[in-house]
Amino acid sequence: MAAVPGANGGDAITVKVRAFAMLRDIIPTECNAKTPGGSTIGDLLAHLSARYPGLGDALFTPTGEIRAYVNILKNGRNVHFSGGLETPLDDGDTVALFPPAAGG
Repeated sequence: MAAVPGANGGDAITVKVRAFAMLRDIIPTECNAKTPGGSTIGDLLAHLSARYPGLGDALFTPTGEIRAYVNILKNGRNVHFSGGLETPLDDGDTVALFPPAAGG
């Protein structure tokens, strides 16, 4: 398979995406997404939002910020603490999308 040039001159990378709770109604529980090398969490989420109608509304505020109640983890670490939407992605990363959980 030939390499696909990325946005920053790198090859395409594959990222595993896992969705939890109500997000599973919008996006498959687990899927692989190909993105250009040099992509960020924001790039990945924009790609997924275009592919899965309703996902963008579930993840983002009208001003384009990650909703306060949504947790996004890259390889088990919350991206809120590692650069948010600008967190870089590498080939083989796993990104988990968690909506809020309610309970009593």
